[in-house]
Amino acid sequence: MRPKADKRLDEPRFCAVIPTYNNAGTLLDVVRRTHAQLPDIVVVDDGSTDRTAELLAASPVPVRVVSHARNQGKGRALRDGFRAAREGGFTHAVTIDADGQHYPEDLPLLLAASRENPAALIVGSRPFDHEGMPRGNTFANRFSNFWFRVQTGVDLPDTQTGLRVYPLARIRGERCMTSRYEAELELLVASAWAGVPLRPVTVRVDYPEDRVSHFRPTLDFLRISLLNTVLCLVAVVYGWPRTLLGKLLR
Repeated sequence: MRPKADKRLDEPRFCAVIPTYNNAGTLLDVVRRTHAQLPDIVVVDDGSTDRTAELLAASPVPVRVVSHARNQGKGRALRDGFRAAREGGFTHAVTIDADGQHYPEDLPLLLAASRENPAALIVGSRPFDHEGMPRGNTFANRFSNFWFRVQTGVDLPDTQTGLRVYPLARIRGERCMTSRYEAELELLVASAWAGVPLRPVTVRVDYPEDRVSHFRPTLDFLRISLLNTVLCLVAVVYGWPRTLLGKLLR
């Protein structure tokens, strides 16, 4: 799974990365619809115990599968997906969740924004007033958005979304990020401190009846709260000074 040799070297080369854990009910639909927008796909099967492996083996569209023997968390799944994308010669990883909440048909919006600014991390922004969005998720997102603004000085409408375009050569914090959901927040914060532009793009959201979410409102909120405490401390001694120095040197 490598990009065609006749592409210009400076042209962004995109690969979809889909982390999944027990999403057998929605995974193939996400894969098919993603393939219609972006043909190169890496699926990271993070130790699924349902029919995921069987479904991927019979996938109607070509995908590269990275398998974990046991569940290791979304952070580890993303890291392995990024590695596979780099090995395939791709410059950008387009992440999309396997639970069906995102519209793969919105990918052209993110790809267009990334082509306009290849150095930027493109962040899909979901509407928080969607009638089907779980209340726990809404509160956790707004809570995270507030502390992200404190830590980085950057105002983003959705810091918890899994629909993003990562410029693989510029993302920061990948090696040190935690293994669970909060890893996506860590990547945003570290990238913002490093001066990577963050660009929100408004996208749609849906919550299908057969959606399987592994977000645990109480436990994961506590984990995000602990992470935000640590990040605020790091921001004082590292993040804010680095951001200020970067502005002075421009």
